Amino acid sequence: MTVVTVTAGALPDLVRERPPGPGGCRLVTVDGWSGSGKSALAVRLARALDAPVLSIEELYPGWDGLAAAIPLAREWIAEPLFHGRPARWWPWVWERDERSPDPRTQPCVPVVVLEGCGSGAAALRPFTSTAIRVDCPPGERERRLRARPDWPGYAPHRARFLAQEHRYFPGAPGPDVVVRT
Repeated sequence: MTVVTVTAGALPDLVRERPPGPGGCRLVTVDGWSGSGKSALAVRLARALDAPVLSIEELYPGWDGLAAAIPLAREWIAEPLFHGRPARWWPWVWERDERSPDPRTQPCVPVVVLEGCGSGAAALRPFTSTAIRVDCPPGERERRLRARPDWPGYAPHRARFLAQEHRYFPGAPGPDVVVRT
């Protein structure tokens, strides 16, 4: 598939043009490096499509959990929605450093947006209607991260999460769409 670079405003129409899975759901992934603007883009896109936003970061088992979250996202979210079943996952409780015993659910609806680093992974692509990657220069990403209200909690973990991103992105499949922020 050819990768296209589009403006954020063109995304809703592009998503609507893509076929849903056999269960009737279009899973849209919004991947990118920390600070690239993926969460903000996912919220805007979901609003335009009247779609829920799920975060793969809820699946990370702690600060070193990017890679471990990918098979969970496939099993708990992507595969069920693709086949028309509700997604059901157990979010990570960061304050307690453990998985919640109480699952969250998301019914199969016409569009579901899954955002976060790792959402565009190869394991999820067979179940994805549109894979979006948000690109932003590294210096701007760092500036944005440091300006966020959650920076004080994130700062002590930044280097180790960045190392995970450096392991993930070189092997990640190319997206369908790139949005530059």
